[in-house]
Amino acid sequence: MTSSADTIVSLYARHAAAYDRQRGRSLMEAAWLDRLLSLLPATPSVLDIGCGMGEPIARHLIERGCSVTGIDSSQPLISLCRERFPQQSWQVADMRELALGRRFDGLIAWDSFFHLSPDDQRRMFPLFKDHAAKGAALLFTSGPGHGEAIGSFEGEPLYHASLDPAEYRSLLDENGFAVIEHVVEDPECGGHTIWLAQQQ
Repeated sequence: MTSSADTIVSLYARHAAAYDRQRGRSLMEAAWLDRLLSLLPATPSVLDIGCGMGEPIARHLIERGCSVTGIDSSQPLISLCRERFPQQSWQVADMRELALGRRFDGLIAWDSFFHLSPDDQRRMFPLFKDHAAKGAALLFTSGPGHGEAIGSFEGEPLYHASLDPAEYRSLLDENGFAVIEHVVEDPECGGHTIWLAQQQ
């Protein structure tokens, strides 16, 4: 299945307009985003990893005074971000090669990080650490347990993977993050499995 992970970048580039149309704007994620913000200083810097077209998550953060830097591997999606939120910073980048040379108060990888293969996910945790300021909070989604799954988007395979929860906890700990909250298949958030951690 892991070969399907290699198609994610081109998939979101080719179907950016469809994703923009279909992505819900109701912000079921609001409670989790606000929990993240409660751990951050006033007017925080936030790195949105796999930001898509900036809605609804980046919009919510911007409206609450955050300075947002968004990265996504899809040029068309980043172009939409630049059109909608020109005062923020948007970059076309592969999260697996993240090297921005600065640290942020908050980091988010919502419905993005879980498109990576298991090995690529493991390699992300030092990159999270390298971009985290002292006391930074990290919010990301995963699967409920170890495994790979193939969904579908616009008639094409859509890859997802997850590590075991114990391994996520270990990787977070090894990279200086303490788990603040972890909910498996949160019924209040569309069944997402969510991690909120903070750099110690």
